[in-house]
Amino acid sequence: MSENDDHSGRGSTDLMRAGGILPLDVFAAALPNGGRLVGIDVGTKTLGLAISDVSRMIASGLETIRRSKFKEDSRRLLEISAQLDVVGYVVGLPLNLDGSQGARSQASRAFARNLGAAMGAPVLLWDERLSTVEAERTLIAADTSRRRRAEVIDKVAATIILQGALDRMRTMRTSA
Repeated sequence: MSENDDHSGRGSTDLMRAGGILPLDVFAAALPNGGRLVGIDVGTKTLGLAISDVSRMIASGLETIRRSKFKEDSRRLLEISAQLDVVGYVVGLPLNLDGSQGARSQASRAFARNLGAAMGAPVLLWDERLSTVEAERTLIAADTSRRRRAEVIDKVAATIILQGALDRMRTMRTSA
């Protein structure tokens, strides 16, 4: 089972209908033509969000949600999804540098499972190792103040996560 699989004994077709965590190839195949993807950097206090364009070429930072209960968080994500024609979600999976999973990985997996069930849309877990470090470096290079970096770091990390998944899906299409 790869890091993106979480089939729980159900077939991929069932998961696509119900919304669930899918491996990359199944996730990409489950997406309709057009429609946006939301990238999510799951933190303990915030959810950083990014959005793709409808052609799924470019990811842009969207907003940072201050976390509360999952029901409230999912309500905000549902509003965004309805407004922006969202058809799937890419959730960052914070693996350790050696590829092992810790408590944060398990929390992100649980969030992704709940998200798929609540939204009824496909969910992809994406390895986000060093995305926050990359976001921090990008913001420092842009001469962003410490205070402003703290405000935007989560949505910049979500943008990096989503862009990585978009780039990989694009290379899958061109090599097929």
